[in-house]
Parts: sequence; C-alpha cells; structure tokens
Amino acid sequence: MPQETMDELAVIRAEALRGPSERATEAQHAKGKLTARERIGLLLDPDSFREVEQLRRHRATGFGLEAKRPYTDGVITGWGTVEGRTVFVYAHDFRIFGGALGEAHATKIHKIMDMAISAGAPLVSLNDGAGARIQEGVSALAGYGGIFQRNTRASGVIPQISVMLGPCAGGAAYSPALTDFVFMVRETSQMFITGPDVVKAVTGEEISQNGLGGADVHAETSGVAHFAYDDEETCIAEVRYLIGMLPSNNRENPPTVASDDPADRRGDVLLDLVPADGNRPYDMHKVIEELVDDGDYLEIHERWATNIICAMARLDGHVVGVVASQPLSYAGVLDIHSSEKAARFVQFCDAFNIPLVTLVDVPGFLPGVDQEHGGIIRHGAKLLYAYCNATVPRISLILRKAYGGAYIVMDSQSIGADLCYAWPTNEIAVMGAEGAANVIFRRRIAESDDPEGVRGQLVKEYRAELMHPYYAAERGLVDDVIDPAGTRHLLIRSLEMLRSKHADLPSRKHGNQPA
Repeated sequence: MPQETMDELAVIRAEALRGPSERATEAQHAKGKLTARERIGLLLDPDSFREVEQLRRHRATGFGLEAKRPYTDGVITGWGTVEGRTVFVYAHDFRIFGGALGEAHATKIHKIMDMAISAGAPLVSLNDGAGARIQEGVSALAGYGGIFQRNTRASGVIPQISVMLGPCAGGAAYSPALTDFVFMVRETSQMFITGPDVVKAVTGEEISQNGLGGADVHAETSGVAHFAYDDEETCIAEVRYLIGMLPSNNRENPPTVASDDPADRRGDVLLDLVPADGNRPYDMHKVIEELVDDGDYLEIHERWATNIICAMARLDGHVVGVVASQPLSYAGVLDIHSSEKAARFVQFCDAFNIPLVTLVDVPGFLPGVDQEHGGIIRHGAKLLYAYCNATVPRISLILRKAYGGAYIVMDSQSIGADLCYAWPTNEIAVMGAEGAANVIFRRRIAESDDPEGVRGQLVKEYRAELMHPYYAAERGLVDDVIDPAGTRHLLIRSLEMLRSKHADLPSRKHGNQPA
C-alpha cells in the first residue's frame, strides 16, 4: 500500500483523536471537567478501548453546519474492558457542538447500544451534552427516540449505567432515567426537564441550575441519582467498582471472588449491637458490616429514603442484594419513597440473578394524610409486587419488630421467601402490644377503676400470649429462631443450598405492576 495513503490515514486519525482545538480542551478543564477520552481512559482498563466510527461526520446543511464537520460528530463510542470483562461505552464530547445530539451522533449511539445488547455486555454512558442539536431540527429529536427505545429493550437484559458529567436537559434526561443506575458529580452535572429560565417564566420562582437539578438535589430529594460524588475521578472509580459486582447480562451470575473472611466467623458483637428494647434505635449499617465479607458493601440511594437501606455486598465471595430497615431513620417505617426505592432494587436484583437478603425491623407503614393522599397504597404495592415476582433466592431475617402489612411486604414467608429466620428478640404481630390492647380491651380498660394499671397488665398478657419470640416459629411462619452470632454462617450456608434454585413464572407477556 502506498506510504502516502498510510500517512493520510495517520493525519486524519490524529485529528480525530486530538479534537477540535487546544483552546476547547482548556475550556473543558477550566470548568473542572475532563474530556471524553480522558473519562473513557479512567473507566476502562489501560489500552483496552476499541473505538467504533471514529471518522463519522454529519451530513447536515444549513445554519453553517456544512462548514463545520468534525470527526466523531461529538460522541465517542466503542468497547473495552473493566477488570478484564467487556463493557460498551459512549461519551459525549462537549468540545464539539457542546455535545449536542444530531442525526449522525444519534446513529453512533444507536449502533453501540445494539452491539452491547447483542454481545450481552454492560453499557455505560458518559453524559455531557447540551441536548438536541437545534440546527438539525426534528432529526435530532428522533435520535433521542431511538435511544429511549433501546434503553427499554436493554432493560433487564444488560446492566445500563448513566454517568452525568455535565448538563442534561429536556427530553435527554429520560435516557438516564430509563437506565439501572445514575451517577452524578457535584457542581458540574445537572439534570432537569425545564431549566431555571423556563421555571422563572412560568412560575416566577428563581433558582440556580444546581438548586433545580444538581447532584445533591437528585441524590437526596428526587431520588433520580443513585450516587453523587465530588469529582469525576472518584465517580468513575465507583462505576468500575459497581460493574465488578454485576453480571454481564441476565443469562449470567454475578462474578465471584475469593474471600479471606471466614464463612463461619461468629458475630458476637451482634448480641449487643441490637437493643432488645424495640423502642431504642440502632444503626442497621453496623449489622450489615458485621454480616458481609470484610464489612464491605456498596449502598444504593444512600441519601434518599434513608429509612430503608439497599446495598450490594458479598457473602463468602458471592454477590447478594441487601434490603434492610433502618431504625435510625423514622424508626425504619415504610413510606412512599422507601417502598419505591426498595421495589426497584429488588426488581434489579431479580433481573440479574442476584440473591436477596432482607433484614427486617419494621414497625409498619408511616401513617398520615400526606402518605395516604400521596398513594402509599399503590406505592407500597410496588414493593409487594417486586418481592412476589422475584424468583432469585430470597432469605428474610427478622431482628426485632415486624408489624402489620409491613411485615408481609418485607419478604415474609407468605409472599414467597425461601427461608425466614428470626432472632430471639423478634416480635411478629398485627401491631404493637400497646395498640392491640387498646383495641381489644377498650371497654374493659375504660370501665376499670385503674385504667392505666389494667392497661399495663393487659399489654403484658397480650405480649406473652401472641408476641413471644417463638409464636411465629410454632406456626411455621419462621423456619428457625437463631443465635444472632451465627447469622453470617447460616446465611452463607442457606444461600449455597439455594444456588441451584429454579422457579418459573406463569406464561405471560408481562405483568401489570402498580404505577
């Protein structure tokens, strides 16, 4: 082949790799942001990235576009490896058209999404774009439609992770919302459907971009973001960590690693960690740390709906999903947000063959007009539906309180938990003893000469008769009442037995889960 041909290819490729200009790169860095290629370099193993359609250019004309046709068209697509496992990625290049999506840009993304689905490998999007390319009109909008359609087709088939590293406004925000996990970086990333200017024009409210749709807003208030970090390097490192705990697709199991933490390690600290008095709070995080390998876990939605904990962890090297009440927050009650948070996590674990361990200390659903008018019935039903529909191994452990409908919803034996264990401190009942006595013995208490004394005596009688720690076990609703110190070993042995579990759902197109 003539040398001049190879020289021409080298020049073109160097131009594509370099990007638009050094000034554009400096402007990106000045905002505290990395370039698209720098981000891909952090995400993937060294020298593993293979780019697709690097030399793609748009064909649009008008509004000066015909004079500006950079290579890549503002998005870098391809595949590489994370810890040796194949991962597909696309990254908006904000230096080119502000990362705005045009027809060629969208077609590149469509192609890499199709490749990820076909290959059965995770897809990571590194988002830093200004939305639709206005100069290309409806063609750009149609490009978003193709992305949304593929997000939906890939849902439950391959893990999809959205990393927000810049602005994401309008319809573009729906793609991250369709994916499994959303990561954001404080100060530099924002997500909203209508920006501050539109909000002010319509409602008169004045608010900044970060105040409207910044990382902390979505991590704490809206629940749109699962993770928020201070810088891109930490954020992308955590993406790598998460990928290391996920299977490549729904036909595989999560990767297993060798564990130096003994499977039969006793947790004597648990005997004192959880107070026997059901009214005293404690931190469920410490219980999880004591149970899982090396005390290491990745919490999902850590700062949203904090009355329930959802986390990925390992037991004897095998990945599990942990759903746990958090008595430190609203006494661990279930409400609208915690039900939604846990339901989606349960569905994700079930889709990707991740066993579920549920740690229960729940006093019920949160009472209140706001909760009832906000639809706690249908939102609570989401969690119920998710558990009932899950076919992965499921183990529930009742530490203390498990009252009313919340007991049933938190993966009780009656909705299909494979194994249900309880500590000797468990109280499983329709409601607390005080409330039950007030209902059952209302007239007797009212007619007594010493109402408080009689109430106290009846509460003791009710607790002794119907709420003692072996009541549920005697009726087969709990498989065993166990020594808390041996919980870790028992969970590991039980999950090992359940590893070959196979369960079929009725033949159907799909269920109609609560909205």
